[in-house]
Amino acid sequence: MSTIADRTPSATEETLQTQGERPLRPTVIREVVPPRSRPKAVFKAYLTLTKPRIVELLLVTTVPAMLLAERRVPSLWLMAVTLVGGALAAGAANALNCYIDRDIDPLMRRTSKRPLPAHTIAPRSALVFGLTLAVVSVALMAAFTNLLAAALTAIAIAYYDLVYTMWLKRTTPANTFWGGVCGAMPVLIGWAAVTGSLAWPAWAMFAVVFFWQPPHFWALAIPCKDDYARAGIPMLPVVASMRRVGLEIVIYSWITIAASLALWPLGMSVGYGVTAIVVGALFLLEAHRVYGRARRDEPVKPMRLFHLSTTYLTILSIAISVDALIH
Repeated sequence: MSTIADRTPSATEETLQTQGERPLRPTVIREVVPPRSRPKAVFKAYLTLTKPRIVELLLVTTVPAMLLAERRVPSLWLMAVTLVGGALAAGAANALNCYIDRDIDPLMRRTSKRPLPAHTIAPRSALVFGLTLAVVSVALMAAFTNLLAAALTAIAIAYYDLVYTMWLKRTTPANTFWGGVCGAMPVLIGWAAVTGSLAWPAWAMFAVVFFWQPPHFWALAIPCKDDYARAGIPMLPVVASMRRVGLEIVIYSWITIAASLALWPLGMSVGYGVTAIVVGALFLLEAHRVYGRARRDEPVKPMRLFHLSTTYLTILSIAISVDALIH
């Protein structure tokens, strides 16, 4: 349920095409049965498969959606079920992502120490683990929330693994953009869990998270572009110039701020609007700084933007939550 984030000299797709060669494709990795490990190490490995930091970021957007849908604190039981179901669903999608990407993860430094490349967990065990989490999460949402929330949960898992991981990620530089759908789904799931339907504020929040993901992820992908090139993954920083990447970061950052302001007239207070403007301005300032350095052919320092984008989404989520509770 996430698209949020993956070094030898890089070779861009354009250069490869000019040379009449095909982009480097991943090699087939022989699956090795891992030796027996201590229970604590096994538990840690399975937890790593779920990518807890990504799960945490997804839940940050679920809570504000639920508070805004209810305009007060919903049933604590409903919130607990939705958050647990969402966490299990995100963990399932991430575990299945690790299983699908087991051929390319060993080729990238950032992912080479994950449980499957490190042979801590057998691929079949990871597959069963991911599918089990997926079934449990959807069943939990169906039993204790409603069918719409359960259906959206199932769609998010399927989209991330079948559409993004298996297809988009390996075939098009637009993978990050379209992959943003599953990253923004927790907003719709949280809203649907409370109301059983979807309304304009939910779609406005969805748009914020959807358009926020390209600048957030590309900022991380820039220093990892050699990894992606080695694995044959056409991320934008691999196949496009740094100026092009910087420009698209700026464009999507502006669209993100516009989406956040579009939420303002949908029942939000002046306090939310001021917060969205201030943190949005800081976000835009850093995005333009990255683009400016790229235009001047100076070394780009994108990690500041990456961390700031996370802070931006967190503060905006807090502002939505406070506004929903006060007004």
